[in-house]
Amino acid sequence: MLTVAHVLQEKVEHTTYTISPDATVLEAISLMADKGIGALIVVEEENVIGILSERDYARKVALMERSSYDTCVSDIMTHKVITVDPKNTVDECLKLMTNRHLRHLPVLENGKLIGLVSIGDLVKGIIQEQQNLIEQLQNYISN
Repeated sequence: MLTVAHVLQEKVEHTTYTISPDATVLEAISLMADKGIGALIVVEEENVIGILSERDYARKVALMERSSYDTCVSDIMTHKVITVDPKNTVDECLKLMTNRHLRHLPVLENGKLIGLVSIGDLVKGIIQEQQNLIEQLQNYISN
């Protein structure tokens, strides 16, 4: 079974970007744009206290006519963060993401943030696993 740990190992970009709850939304959106990412983990004293996604921005700033310059991340972040463990399987994560309409899952090990997986990361992992299986079967048949 493919696990979150395997997916994290295969990611090209290993950096997990975080932001303070006191940062402005403009700082958060600028960081996401600069890094080409769709979500930031909100941390306070190394504890995950929220997640901020492009969806949060669109729904809680743009649609509510708030200002990105003076709205804090803590005002619009998702407070109830659903996390996974590196031992969770990709299938478990995909079911969780589908059922909860999530695009990103922070990965915690012993309460410490060690990474972030997106739905794209998980799908990429499954595709790679299937390609490996196909190659193994083709080799088996050929020999």
